[in-house]
Amino acid sequence: MNVLSDRIQRLAESETIAMSQKSRDLKALGHDVINLSLGEPDFNTPEIIKKAGIQAIKDNVSHYTPVPGLVEVRTSICKKLKRDNALDYSIDQIVVSTGAKQSLMNTVLCLVNPGDKVVVATPYWVSYKEMIGFAQGEMIEVKAGVEQNFKITPQQLDEHLDRDTKLFMFSSPSNPTGGAYSKDEMLALGEVFKKYPNVFIISDEIYEHIRFEGEHFSLAAIPELYDRVITVNGVSKSFAMTGWRIGYIASSKEIAGACNKMQGQFTSAPSGISQMATIAAMEMDPAELRPMVNEFKKRRELMISGLSAIEGLVCNRPEGAFYLFPKVSSLFGKSHNGRQINNAGDLCMYLLEMAHVATVSGGAFGADEYIRLSYAASEEDLQKALNRIKSAIEQLS
Repeated sequence: MNVLSDRIQRLAESETIAMSQKSRDLKALGHDVINLSLGEPDFNTPEIIKKAGIQAIKDNVSHYTPVPGLVEVRTSICKKLKRDNALDYSIDQIVVSTGAKQSLMNTVLCLVNPGDKVVVATPYWVSYKEMIGFAQGEMIEVKAGVEQNFKITPQQLDEHLDRDTKLFMFSSPSNPTGGAYSKDEMLALGEVFKKYPNVFIISDEIYEHIRFEGEHFSLAAIPELYDRVITVNGVSKSFAMTGWRIGYIASSKEIAGACNKMQGQFTSAPSGISQMATIAAMEMDPAELRPMVNEFKKRRELMISGLSAIEGLVCNRPEGAFYLFPKVSSLFGKSHNGRQINNAGDLCMYLLEMAHVATVSGGAFGADEYIRLSYAASEEDLQKALNRIKSAIEQLS
């Protein structure tokens, strides 16, 4: 008899977390490992936000809060959405959760019935697939490769939606590719969504402020789609607050109410201290984030230059986030000392063990011909990693 449920046995481990653990294991053995596998800014939380958290402790904000979040927090989120995204929401349309990952999971479980079709722009963030599978939905991929900057076209979207589709999921700027849709591209996709009034849309905007070209545009700003879009955001990436664990959704009252009910049974509200710090983040002028964004942009150029100089890698110039997603399939079939590279997973393990650089296989994101590298690391470490990757790949034949 199996001790564990079928449900948990079907659930795959996060490959990004697994690769990060492998790099830590090697470090523990004394190896100098450069970890480019995790999507975590290497900046500290801004002082004004830390002070708000400290003040919350002093003010004894240490009791249970309302399940969807403190009124003050949801009010600050509403103001931020109006200021930055031209979106009007009331506080009963906002649910604050323990990270954007919970926000996503709440929404998927509240919308998807067994057998429902969920269309996903691919490459997708690693957990989308497992979330849909956990809800017993049927995932349908719309694939876009490096040749189209990993962004799907309206024609592709139209070909994959139908009257039986329940949900569409995507992120912009994207994890894992860094691709970001322009306003015109969003409006063009919006025209397709208007043809399918049965389809709900999860718009994952967690990297909203980490953008190098163009302006961020929220799909919910299209009036005809407002009630069908669930905007997911949070503070982890743009505000370097990964450990504070705060995400949120903005949606119709019906969907927000459902997520509130579900959250009330599983976790209730996130930490009140983190919520109070989030108010400070929401009230920050996004212009104050530019120094961090400019540093990421410098690193992007360093990484693009370095990776493009390595034979066998095909790299584009993403508009946002802090990832590169080079195509590596031309290396498949090559080997070193009897060790053959048959897929992206093999290449990632080769780079980890031979070059001591941790990356993530594109297979985790639905794109087996690619690998993901995060450039949320110092320029010194990035240059060192590039040198090691180049040397390791040059040894393949």
